Amino acid sequence: MARIALGLEYDGAKFHGWQSQPNGNTVQDKLERALAEVAGGPMRVVCAGRTDAGVHALCQVVHFDTSARRPDSAWVRGTNAHLPDQVAVRWAQTVDAEFHARFAARSRSYRYLLHNHPVRPALNHGRMGWFHHPLDVDEMRRATLHLLGEHDFSAFRAAECQAKSPVKTMHRADVTRMGDMVVLEFRANAFLHHMVRNLVGALVAVGHGKHPHGWVAEVLAGRDRSRGAPTFSPAGLYFAGAEYESRWCLPGEGRIIAPLAESPCPVHA
Repeated sequence: MARIALGLEYDGAKFHGWQSQPNGNTVQDKLERALAEVAGGPMRVVCAGRTDAGVHALCQVVHFDTSARRPDSAWVRGTNAHLPDQVAVRWAQTVDAEFHARFAARSRSYRYLLHNHPVRPALNHGRMGWFHHPLDVDEMRRATLHLLGEHDFSAFRAAECQAKSPVKTMHRADVTRMGDMVVLEFRANAFLHHMVRNLVGALVAVGHGKHPHGWVAEVLAGRDRSRGAPTFSPAGLYFAGAEYESRWCLPGEGRIIAPLAESPCPVHA
């Protein structure tokens, strides 16, 4: 058996999330069916970070085991020939059997794109969140400082979250403005269910002036989800990538979140 790692991107607007479901309309279901066409038999994949319905991925990393012998290029072109237009494999690489897309990841990153304008977006509908009131990005950035380090993130955890522990380590949290677009970026060792969308909701509340930046620290310390802001829309949320040790030699290794004009999941040469 060989273990193959893939990097893929997808527009999650039309899918019911990543994880396989009976209705079959998930990214995992579509990918496994496409891989089965190339491998000539059933396939099962494991991803670096599951995404909810409506959430996108710039560089989702997955792995699977197969007895089929195919060149890496076949796992890219052949699989893409059987995938819907909203999903594309960017690269494939044979890896050691010890590699695991989920457990070998040192950290994961998410990016949220927020259209901050009185009028809702049309061309980017489903690919950006939207908030119509002006936002104070400097105050939002001050609020992110309270999130850095190891914390119990229960206050930003969905009720249905199945994680064993709410304690996570936030390595990066930042907010920047690019014209009418506000970009929120997060990197942590792992994330809880709805954690990023709940953080975005809290930061938007601060930017709108509903709360001072210190309120985020109070909510975090309180560990009570009911004290936080509503969960924000999934439309602007992107799984931006996962970091792995250099020994795995994956394409883009060490690049967590690339500039917006550059894909964080480059095609492997």
